[in-house]
Amino acid sequence: MDQARPQPVILVVSAEHSEPLLDELGRYARDYDLHAATSGREALGLLVRWRDEPRPVALVVIDSVLPDIDVVDAVTALRHKSPQSRRLVVSHWSRFRAEATRLNHVMSRGAFDGFHLMPRGQRDEEFHHAVTDLLSEWGSTSAEPEVASIRLVSDGTDRALNLGIKDFASRMGMPLQWHRPDHPEGRRILERWGKDPVYPLVEALDREPFHVTSVHDVAISIYGRPDEVDAGGVVDLVVVGAGPAGLAAAVYGASEGLSTVVLEAEAVGGQAGTSSMIRNYLGYPRGISGMRLAQRSRVQAVRFGARFFTGWPVTALDLDDPDGCFVLHTDGGAVRARSVVVSPGVSYRRLGIESVDGLVGRGVYYGAAMAAARSLEGRDAVVVGGGNSAGQAAVHLARFARSVTVVIRRDSLDATMSRYLIDDLDSHPRIEVLPCAEVVDAEGDPDLETITLRDTRTGETMHREAQGLFLLLGAEPHCEWLPPEVARDERGFVLTGRDTPQEVWVGGVPPENLGTTVPGVFAAGDARAGSMKRVASASGEGASAVAFVHAWLAGEPDRVAAPASR
Repeated sequence: MDQARPQPVILVVSAEHSEPLLDELGRYARDYDLHAATSGREALGLLVRWRDEPRPVALVVIDSVLPDIDVVDAVTALRHKSPQSRRLVVSHWSRFRAEATRLNHVMSRGAFDGFHLMPRGQRDEEFHHAVTDLLSEWGSTSAEPEVASIRLVSDGTDRALNLGIKDFASRMGMPLQWHRPDHPEGRRILERWGKDPVYPLVEALDREPFHVTSVHDVAISIYGRPDEVDAGGVVDLVVVGAGPAGLAAAVYGASEGLSTVVLEAEAVGGQAGTSSMIRNYLGYPRGISGMRLAQRSRVQAVRFGARFFTGWPVTALDLDDPDGCFVLHTDGGAVRARSVVVSPGVSYRRLGIESVDGLVGRGVYYGAAMAAARSLEGRDAVVVGGGNSAGQAAVHLARFARSVTVVIRRDSLDATMSRYLIDDLDSHPRIEVLPCAEVVDAEGDPDLETITLRDTRTGETMHREAQGLFLLLGAEPHCEWLPPEVARDERGFVLTGRDTPQEVWVGGVPPENLGTTVPGVFAAGDARAGSMKRVASASGEGASAVAFVHAWLAGEPDRVAAPASR
C-alpha cells in the first residue's frame, strides 16, 4: 500500500448502449477509469489483461443482451476472471419485465450483484444508488483505502497483532493504512512519537501516536472509558453488547428519550459485523455487509444521544446498590443504570487442538477475519462451519483465494444454512463443500501450510494444503459475568419469559417474554436461550426489549428474585 496505485476501472459491456451508459457514468470519471467493450469476449479479454497488469476493476456494468454470448454465461465467466469486481446487469426498459424472472433467479444464486433498469433520463438517481452501493461495497472489502481513520506503523515482526488491529478497524468501519517505518507516512508518525521507535505504533483519528500491545489498546482509544459517564449520575438504560440486538435497543431506547449507554467488549457489530454480505435482511435488496449495517445503526443511535464504549467487557453486574440501581463494572470504571438489556452475543467455540490453536493469527482464525482475505489471493482457504456466517465467509474469501473448501460434520447444509447461501456455494466455481469431515491437525512454520481432515464416517484422514483456516464453530455466550440471580441454562444462555425456572415466578406468572429472573434486566439476541440466531430476529428482540424497559421504568417495582440455578 506504500506504492502509487492505478485508478480502478468501471467497465461497460454493451453492443447497443455503451455510449449512453458511459455518458451516464461520466460523473465517476474523476475517481475511476471508464472503459467500454462491445461484446462478452472483448470484456473477458480486457479483464484478463487488467488482472495480469495488475489493475483493479471495481465494477462491470453488463447489458442483459450481448451479441456473442448469453448474459448468464457472461457474468459467470466474469465472476471467474475478476472475482473481486462487482457485477451489475442492466436491462433496457423495453425488455426488463420479460427478463426479470430469469435474471432475478440467477442473481439469487450469486452470479451477479445487482439487476437494474438502464438509466431513462438525466439524474436517474435510482440507477446511481445501485452503482454507488456496489462501489462502496467494493471499496470497503476489496480495495486498499485511500484515506484512513487509523494509521498503523509496524516493522512487520508481530504479524498476528497487526492483523488483529486491521481486522478490528475493518469491523469498526474505520479505514486503516499500514505503513513501514521507512515510508514517508511512517516517518511522519515516528516524528510525532518523538521517542525511541517501538512497534506497532497507532495514530487514530489524528490523535497523538501511541504504542499498542493488544487490539484492546486500540479499541479503548476510540470512545474513551465508561467512567467518563458522570459518576454521580444514573442512566436509564445500559445495553451490554453492540451486536444487532444491542444496536436496536440503543436506537429505540435513545430515540424514545432514554439516556442510553452501550458497553461493547470488542467491536461494534459483534459477530454479525464480520459478515461480508447479508443478502436476506429486510430493506436491502442488493444486500449489506455486517459492518455497514452495524455502523449505520451506531450512527443512528448516536444521533439520538446514545453513548458507546468499545473494548470494555462487563466484568460484573451488581444488584446490591443502596440506591436500588444496577451497577455494571468494567476495567474502565462502573456505570449505574435503572435498567439493563443483556445482549453480549456469542463467540465461536474453540477447536481445542493444540497444533491448530498454536497457529492462530498465522493462518488460523476464529471467525470470518475479513481483513485476512486479501492476503489469500491465489492461495487456498478452508472454512469450518455450516451456519450462515460460514457461508458468507466462504463467498467473500472466494473473491481472493484460489479455492475455498467448506468443511462440515453433517452430510449437508440444508438444516443449518439459508437456501440462498447454499445455492451460492453450489454454483460458485471456486467453492467446494466437503461433508462429514472435521479438522484434526494443522501444520506450518511459521504460518499455516497444511491441515489434516478426518472422515467422520470412516475415520480415514487426508491432508490438504491451506494457507487460511477459518473456524466458525457453534456458539458460546458471553454471560459469565452475570450474577446467579439471573438464571441461565446448562450452556450458559440467559433464560427469559416462560423458559425461566417456575420457582422464581411471582404469583405463578412468568417474567415478560424478554425478561430475566431479575426484574429490570432483559435479554435479547444470540445470548438469549431459544433465540433464532439471525440478524433480523436479534434486531427485533432488541427493539422489543425497549418496550419492556419503558414499562419497568414507569413502575420500578422492588427487585426481588430468588437465586436461580444456572
